[in-house]
Amino acid sequence: MATKRTTASKAATHPAPAEPAKCQPCGGTGTVAVTVRVGRERRPVGQQDGLCLNCFGTGTNPKS
Repeated sequence: MATKRTTASKAATHPAPAEPAKCQPCGGTGTVAVTVRVGRERRPVGQQDGLCLNCFGTGTNPKS
């Protein structure tokens, strides 16, 4: 009697790629709040969205 051959599934030989880690300062959005200052005394009047300088707007952690 011959032995039964089995094949390995693709999931077992090739694991799914891991999702990249999110950037900590922006939370994965790529933007951070920047305070807008006006006037002679440079008083804060509000906030606007600015580019995250840690990940440069990609939203992924550059160290991973």
